[in-house]
Amino acid sequence: MSLPPLVDPAEGLTVDEVRRYSRHLIIPDVAMDGQKRLKNARVLAVGAGGLGSPTLMYLAAAGVGTLGIVEFDTVDESNLQRQIIHGQSDVGRSKAESARDSVLNINPYVNVVLHETRLDTSNVMEIFSQYDLIVDGTDNFATRYLVNDAAVLLGKPYVWGSIYRFDGQASVFWADHGPCYRCLYPEPPPPGMVPSCAEGGVLGVLCASIASIQTTEAIKLLTGIGDPLVGRLMVYDALEMTYRAIKVRKDPECPLCGKNPTITELIDYEAFCGVVSEEAQLAAAGSTITASELKGWLDAGEPIELVDVREPAEWEIVRIPGARLIPKGDLPAHLAELPQDRRVVVYCKSGVRSAEALATLKGAGFSSAVHVQGGVTAWATQVDKSLPVY
Repeated sequence: MSLPPLVDPAEGLTVDEVRRYSRHLIIPDVAMDGQKRLKNARVLAVGAGGLGSPTLMYLAAAGVGTLGIVEFDTVDESNLQRQIIHGQSDVGRSKAESARDSVLNINPYVNVVLHETRLDTSNVMEIFSQYDLIVDGTDNFATRYLVNDAAVLLGKPYVWGSIYRFDGQASVFWADHGPCYRCLYPEPPPPGMVPSCAEGGVLGVLCASIASIQTTEAIKLLTGIGDPLVGRLMVYDALEMTYRAIKVRKDPECPLCGKNPTITELIDYEAFCGVVSEEAQLAAAGSTITASELKGWLDAGEPIELVDVREPAEWEIVRIPGARLIPKGDLPAHLAELPQDRRVVVYCKSGVRSAEALATLKGAGFSSAVHVQGGVTAWATQVDKSLPVY
């Protein structure tokens, strides 16, 4: 369905702007009116990472007048495989500042507003209220539900995208005209069910494929052209090179945007999404050691069984000496192989999956089992700095 333009047009374009945007101006559907709307638009990008990078660059090139960036992280070398707004010289810098500099290098006529903070319930409403449109480039469920709920409560449309390995999804959620994110995903997946990109990986160029859809949808909404992805989910498979659209209907029973909403204010999203299950939290209480403690045990020849619960591809990158690999999903089938006469120590990349594995071990009677806080990343950064991190 076509929707009216989201913003009014600016008063005019300068001679330099006409020259810069001439290829837009000669498109009848965009023309001078559409370009002036882009100039007058205020768009917020949540995240300057894999999806945020190409989105910000193309929105800047398109002539969006004000670009806000919510980002609290710093540039890491592992980001550069996909986060193309940053370069080698930006490693260690604020991502927000790095993204701002790239945006202004692309288009000095853009006003860039930085929000160098972690988006949460204390600031999201105030930040979102300053913008016409939100583009969501987050990679965790707690923030996705936060973005959705704040946008619905403020009556703002937002463009959503998601990526994992070779697969991507994109849609436009606008409760005034169609479904919201909760209509598509009423409940978050169980803790540990869906790996993050840091755990499962992502094809770098996939970010550009999904972000280009997000940017296109943003431009359509701002200028009022075309048929936006409201009520449709675009699913992309990079290996098969296929796109398919799935119709998404507004849920009349949606607790946020349905006929009788029960969610009328922001909630505790970390608790709602349960980053770590209650069982894992209970198992880890009093059964967590540091990387330094593990080194002390190994140096002293303590009788332990060290188990890596990551995936084989991660094992190939880096591992703690003396460990054996049993991926978390395979652990229940291998419990009989683990010794009962010595302590089992499990680790993963950062400590989340190992906490879940620890709950499995405790439930199977391995009462003395422990897991390593910070996982192999802590080992590589605190114990053996010659090892790579990923």
